[in-house]
Amino acid sequence: MTDRVLVVMAKAPRPGHVKTRLLEHAAADDVVELYRSLVEDTIAMAQTIAGLEIAVMCPIGDAAAIRAWLGGVDVVQQKGKGLADALTATFEHFQAKGRGRIIAFNSDSPHLPPDVLEGAFSALEANDLVVGPTADGGYYLVGARGAHATLFDGNRLGTSSALDALLERAGTLGLRVARTDPCYDVDVGADLEQLAIELRAHPERAPRTAAYLARHRIT
Repeated sequence: MTDRVLVVMAKAPRPGHVKTRLLEHAAADDVVELYRSLVEDTIAMAQTIAGLEIAVMCPIGDAAAIRAWLGGVDVVQQKGKGLADALTATFEHFQAKGRGRIIAFNSDSPHLPPDVLEGAFSALEANDLVVGPTADGGYYLVGARGAHATLFDGNRLGTSSALDALLERAGTLGLRVARTDPCYDVDVGADLEQLAIELRAHPERAPRTAAYLARHRIT
């Protein structure tokens, strides 16, 4: 049994429930189709890494819809509400299952090179925490070798100070922290435009999303 688990943070693909900041660029049904492509490509990318368990952590009430959508992927329903509670639930759940290296990964960076994820798991051999920064002050992944009950307390997730808040809390807890290469996730129209440009040059990185963006010019 592997001690490495990648947990994709995902929601049920319903209009108005996912990627709401993109609704000014596209109809709700189109945003849902894009979200499905992003999640499916994210999981497909992770599946190229040998010896890796893959799971999904989702909000309360979303598990049945995600299991029907994604088939054999392990789906866990979080405790509490919001992303901070979801992250806390991720590390508590998989530590209790005996996983030694746990990484929570967003569902909208399928273009990430798999070796960055490999490097993140390797970083946990010598560090307590690994984080993947984004240019907007957040992070696209966070990994740990176990659960730290207060790590996400007061974490300003979804803001430009989310990464700083996480690093400050990690320092308070005395955790050794490593960083991966920066990456961007797809939150707003400019992110989607950047992804479209990248995938026109390298559609193999996220083929479902590339095909979607070739059909729908929604940037």
